[in-house]
Amino acid sequence: MKKCYSSEEKASVIHRRESGESVISISKGTGISRSTIYQWLSKSQNDTSDSDYSPAAFRKLENKISRLESKIEILTTAECRPGDDLKTKLYAIEKLHGQYSVHLLCETMNVDRGTFYNHIFRNKRNHTWYAIRKEELRTKVQKEFDDSNQIFGAAKITAVLRNKGEKVSEETVRKLMQDMGLVSIREGAKKDYDREMKKHKNYLNQQFDVSAPNEVWVSDVTCFRFKEKTYFICAILDLFARMVIGFSVGITNSTNLVKKAFLNAYESRRPSKQLTFHTDRGMVYQSYSFRKCLSEKGIIQSFSRAHIPYDNSVMESFFANLKREELYRRNYKSEHEFKESLNNYIVFYNEKRPHSKNQYKTPLDKEDEYHNNSMNCCLK
Repeated sequence: MKKCYSSEEKASVIHRRESGESVISISKGTGISRSTIYQWLSKSQNDTSDSDYSPAAFRKLENKISRLESKIEILTTAECRPGDDLKTKLYAIEKLHGQYSVHLLCETMNVDRGTFYNHIFRNKRNHTWYAIRKEELRTKVQKEFDDSNQIFGAAKITAVLRNKGEKVSEETVRKLMQDMGLVSIREGAKKDYDREMKKHKNYLNQQFDVSAPNEVWVSDVTCFRFKEKTYFICAILDLFARMVIGFSVGITNSTNLVKKAFLNAYESRRPSKQLTFHTDRGMVYQSYSFRKCLSEKGIIQSFSRAHIPYDNSVMESFFANLKREELYRRNYKSEHEFKESLNNYIVFYNEKRPHSKNQYKTPLDKEDEYHNNSMNCCLK
C-alpha cells in the first residue's frame, strides 16, 4: 500500500537536499524511496519557477502595485476621506473624475458607482440641451468601457447602450471615445504580444558551439546553504572554452549580485566585437537596471524559454560540477572560508581541470591555443 507523507515530512526532505545532503543519504535515513524524493524536488522547483519567475505573475504584480499607488494618490489629492459623509465624498471625487477611472475612485472612497453616476447626471454645469446630452453620453460610454474591463470598442458599446434603450449612433460613440482617449485593449494586444516575444527572444537556441572567445557569455544564479544561512552565487561563462570569467556571492538574489559579476567579467575581458549574453528568465536578469547596463554596452540579451532548463544547460552543468566537486565535500567553518574555497575552485576549473568539450584541454589552454593560432595567421 502506498504510504502518504505529510507536508512537513516533504518540506524536511527538500530542506535537507537544499542544504547539501545527498538523495541517497536522505533515502537511507528516512526510508523514503529515491524516486519519490526526486518527484518532490522536481515539483518544488516547478512551483518556485511558476510563482517567482512567470512573466504573467510579474505583470500581475506590477498592475497591483500601480493600482495601489493610484489609490494613494487619490487619498492624498481628494478633499475628503473614506469615512466622510456621502455628499462630501461625491463632490470631492467629482473633481477627480477623468483623472482616474470611476472604478478606482469609487473603490478608494467606498462609494457605489451607480450613486456616483447619478450624481454626475444631476450636476452638470452647462445647461444647453446639446451639452447636457453630450455629457450624459460621455458618462455612460465611460461606464460601459470601464465595465468591460477596457475591452469594448465603439461598436460594442453602442450595442450595449441601445439594448438599454439609449438612442445613439456608433459614429457618436466613436467620436466621444476618441475625445476621451478611450482605446480598446484588443487593438494593442498583438503589439503587446510581439513586444513580449521580442523582450524574451532566445537568440542562442541551444547552439552552444561558438568560434571564438567573447561571442556568447552565459550566466545563472544558484544557492548554497551552510550554518543556517543561504548564499547566492552568480557565475558567467564564456561559451568558447567554458571558462568562468566572472562571479559574485551574496546573501540575496538581487540585481546588484548579477550586475557585479557581469561588470567583473566585462572589465577583465573588454569584448571588442558583438557579444550575446544568455540567461534564464530570472527577474534579476529582466530588471530595468541590468537590461540598461547591457544596452549601454551594445550587448544583445538572450533568454531561455520559460521552464526549459536545457536552454541554459552549460550553466546547469557548471553548477552541478561546482557543488559535487567542491561545495558538498567541505564543512565550512566561516563565510570567509566558503568564499575562499569558491575562488580556489574557479581557478582550478579554469587552469587545471580538463574539459571534454575542449578535447580535454583546460579552458585556459583552449583560449591560449586560439590566441596563438590567431597570431600565427596574422604573421603569415
